[in-house]
Amino acid sequence: MAQESGQQHPLSIYFWIWGLLFVFSFFSYMVDYMNFQGALRWTLILVFMFLKAGFIVAIFMHLAWERLALKVVILGPPIALLVLVLLMAFEGDYTLATRIDFFGEGAAAPVHD
Repeated sequence: MAQESGQQHPLSIYFWIWGLLFVFSFFSYMVDYMNFQGALRWTLILVFMFLKAGFIVAIFMHLAWERLALKVVILGPPIALLVLVLLMAFEGDYTLATRIDFFGEGAAAPVHD
């Protein structure tokens, strides 16, 4: 009878990542508790969110031990969407600035009925 051997990972790595997820969650809740405002608040929330998601995908979904081709297939589309969203954000600021330069300050204000 042929015995198939699989790749075994030590349990300690899962416990360390589990602990890190608790620490990042604590810091994420502290952002709300400390009542940060504005861009700092959203930057911290997004940083902790991406850190937690990255650790979950890399370790618990075993992406860290996959081949590079599979990593590119899984991570490529979200990264491309993030780049496109950033380009749209920069283009939106440019469009607003152009509209204000061409039509004046009143053209940038939203119209309420």
